[in-house]
Amino acid sequence: MPANTAQHDVAGGPPAEAVAPLIRGIAVLRRLTEAGGTLSPSALERATGLARSTVDRITATLARMGHVRLDGRDVVLTPRVMELGNAYLAALRLPALLDARADALADELDESVSLAVADLDGIRFIHQATRRRAMSVSFRIGDLLPAERTAPGPLFAAEWTEADWQRWRSRRASDPEDAAFPAVPPRPPSAADDFDQRTAQARRNGWALDDQLIEPGLVAVSVPVREPGTGRTACVASVVSHTSRHTASGLRTALLPRLRTAVAAMEADLREAATPRPGPPLSGLATWTTASKHELGREFVESLARGLTVLTAFGEGRSALTLAEVARATGLARATARRALITYEYLGLVTTVADHRTFTLTPRVLDLGFPPLSRTTLPRLAEPHLRALADQLHEPTALAVLAPGTGRAADAEIQYTAGAGTSRVLTVEIAVGARLPASSTSLGRVLLADAARPLSPALAEVRAQGYALVDQELESGLRSLAVPVRDRAGRVIAALNVATHPARRTLEECVHDLLPTLHTTADRIQTDLHTASRFTRVPPA
Repeated sequence: MPANTAQHDVAGGPPAEAVAPLIRGIAVLRRLTEAGGTLSPSALERATGLARSTVDRITATLARMGHVRLDGRDVVLTPRVMELGNAYLAALRLPALLDARADALADELDESVSLAVADLDGIRFIHQATRRRAMSVSFRIGDLLPAERTAPGPLFAAEWTEADWQRWRSRRASDPEDAAFPAVPPRPPSAADDFDQRTAQARRNGWALDDQLIEPGLVAVSVPVREPGTGRTACVASVVSHTSRHTASGLRTALLPRLRTAVAAMEADLREAATPRPGPPLSGLATWTTASKHELGREFVESLARGLTVLTAFGEGRSALTLAEVARATGLARATARRALITYEYLGLVTTVADHRTFTLTPRVLDLGFPPLSRTTLPRLAEPHLRALADQLHEPTALAVLAPGTGRAADAEIQYTAGAGTSRVLTVEIAVGARLPASSTSLGRVLLADAARPLSPALAEVRAQGYALVDQELESGLRSLAVPVRDRAGRVIAALNVATHPARRTLEECVHDLLPTLHTTADRIQTDLHTASRFTRVPPA
């Protein structure tokens, strides 16, 4: 087993009632996450120690569930796997309640701001507001860091029990270079080992500093956000910078007061937050897994698929569930749900609360694909769908946005952000990054129909019908059809098109034959976008 998996894997054998295929499936998702989201089956075989036939069955099942796609020789994580991490973040509620405050503070200070929670003897990020600079902080939501090399770590450790400290000492002794934390560089041999003293100081001060503990040049100041009622640390807010902008002591002097003000507002938000009403969990999954097993036979690992549905039972208003509630939410038999929960408790993804009858998700659920996808962009989400559409229609496809900096609608331009070509001799080739007049393109008219005010009669028609068809206006022989791509709020943020030659399809055939397929592809892109953007920002370009 690779050294960097030690933090995640559990010593000793699993309990007798644990679901072995579920353990193997979680191992595959974790190895894909650690590898940045892409591995070949043979690399997965080496990383997990599983037989190739087992890897193939697991990846086929995950592909059927939409959590991975099989792209040539590689297995690639897809945005749908983020539904597992989204379930944890929705149940936690802290990102939804506090991220606007963190974003506003980042804008005010022009520095990166993060929110982190405790994960055993580490800290894990649940929100990042990062500045766009050549030199910027690259941590992702879901990244796990050793507590002793961070500013939030001493604040969490101030509430540790002796058992927590013993676990930390054991981990430090077994992993002196922090190989179990791939998000940070190896620990330098000269690193100070004064975590207990820094923890005592943080307990006294109510704040903590990171003076280049993670790597040279990186500094941060942190303040705990406390739970209403208990006063315990719910999460820690941090301002992160680098030494060419601030020293650690400078952070304390210049930025700590404003961070404390923002944290006070966050704590007020927590006190005033209404109790959430449980939203509907995903339904019909147990029936779907049974149907998939009947269709695919041995290649579909039903116990893995059913086990993964258990994680989706949790969410906003469903942060703590009994066994009966999990079974009811998923449609699984109580015995099946129970074995999955036992497995997850063994893997550290689920824990029981004080009454030992209700279960909650742990931050470790974010290990399952979230970090490498939390910094994705709309073009990256769209590219596999564009390739599939181009292969299906044998015509080139493209994604575009309104170019920044354009003025009136008459002067607006579109910018191509992604595309997929075909092997035809006569085809359209427009490079990513190219700009064209918006008014002369189907892509531009779809975008202007949502952005321009007032609407011309032509744009009003595009808005009403939901597509734009442009026939040889930009260039003779070029006919194109475009539809909108909408964000979670329903705003049009991009447009998707397919281009053809008049000799290949009439205008009627474009609407009759191409438009339904184009809408289907736009729906698939939107599904991925809505999943990925639930707790992360997905740039449109």
